[in-house]
Amino acid sequence: MVSTEIIRTAVGIMGNVIALLLFLSPLPTILRIWKKKTVEQFSAVPYLATLLNCMLWVVYGLPLVHPHSTLVLTINGSGMAIELFYVLIFIVFSDRKNRPRVISMFVAELVFVALVGLMVLLFIHSYQQRSMVVGVLCVFFGTMMYAAPLAAMKLVIQTKSVEYMPLTLSVASFFNGVCWTTYALLKFDLYITIPNGLGVMFAVAQLVLYALYYKSTQRETEERKLNEGLAMQEVVVIGEPASKAYSAAAQNGL
Repeated sequence: MVSTEIIRTAVGIMGNVIALLLFLSPLPTILRIWKKKTVEQFSAVPYLATLLNCMLWVVYGLPLVHPHSTLVLTINGSGMAIELFYVLIFIVFSDRKNRPRVISMFVAELVFVALVGLMVLLFIHSYQQRSMVVGVLCVFFGTMMYAAPLAAMKLVIQTKSVEYMPLTLSVASFFNGVCWTTYALLKFDLYITIPNGLGVMFAVAQLVLYALYYKSTQRETEERKLNEGLAMQEVVVIGEPASKAYSAAAQNGL
């Protein structure tokens, strides 16, 4: 009979793969920002929240804090590097008004995590207490990470458009939350269960919004492309007489 520990390890490995896909799911958005050289209406908050969450889970997974947490440590270390890249993209391509805010939040996160790590390692001397302190912080900020897209959900409701709420991110968040909730329940870990359970709920809410407003978004996108095409035609039509006049003048030697 397969032991619970083996099943948990298998689920944890699956969770690592899904979490990696979650971290990589914003790549289409990041490539769009890179090409357009602007962040448009995309918010840096979800990426900053995910970066903070990953950094705290890295501290939680350290052998000196919570031993035997290799799977937690590896995936969050990878996620930390990926999210750091995304945040740097937002810093580079944000406008002058928003860039200082993104930078200040980024620096504040680095200082906060460094202080947490130092205080836990220097002033708390048992694995259980270290795990509890960092675990509570992970629950709080992990919940914030999953709740960060609420700003995008508000924009979806206001504009009746899902253009700025990527479907890939919502789907990946859902499966990631399901997988890590299962992992935590197999050998009960309250600190992993709470944020990921809430993450499933937030992801479901995003998917419901996507289903509600997908068609209206498609219509809006088609209308915008049509209007852009008509605008281009108007430019051509307006510019055509001038071209003809120039050609006629050239033929007459003027």
